[in-house]
Amino acid sequence: MDHRHSSVTLTPKHPKRPFSVGFSKYMPHYELKTSVWVPRNCSNVFELFSDAFNLESLTPPFLRFSVITPAPIEMSCGSLIDYSLSLHGLPIRWRTEITSWDPPVRFQDSQVRGPYSLWVHTHTFEDADGGTLMHDVVRYAVLGGRFVHWLLVKRDLLQIFEYRQQQLPNLLGLDASSCRFQPIEIGRASDNTGNRADPSTIGKE
Repeated sequence: MDHRHSSVTLTPKHPKRPFSVGFSKYMPHYELKTSVWVPRNCSNVFELFSDAFNLESLTPPFLRFSVITPAPIEMSCGSLIDYSLSLHGLPIRWRTEITSWDPPVRFQDSQVRGPYSLWVHTHTFEDADGGTLMHDVVRYAVLGGRFVHWLLVKRDLLQIFEYRQQQLPNLLGLDASSCRFQPIEIGRASDNTGNRADPSTIGKE
């Protein structure tokens, strides 16, 4: 896949559901953060993550996750990708839009339609120690607020990202012992404006 596109960032042109637009700013916002170092160069690692179909191998089987947008998917700012999954027995369709595209150092996908009232996932890649240090930052909000987050969502996200860390070395042709994994942190965001999460809240909800 050719990633030689200029850096572009945009505001999602395909608005979320009306309820989400009106009320997500009043819901608690959360932030998930994790990092992984792998002994591969940035271009190779970026290419793996920028292929949406690799998400099927990086997602736990219990979600029955599948990309339903026909291949090939041309990745660029404004690209829309549709998925199907099953969440606690409920069939769900999920659509995301690529809202930032800066290969091979950064891209961002934002939910257009799906189970969250807000979902913005930023992926960054940097050269480090002869390999690549990848950072995931997900800012999100859920219907049902703190109780639903505590009861279901936080646990689900930890499982999803733990599985992703387990599967990543296989997709890169690496042994897990050659990679370095940082803990997955989830906490309340400090406010609902996109600022970084308050570290004092990490793991408390």
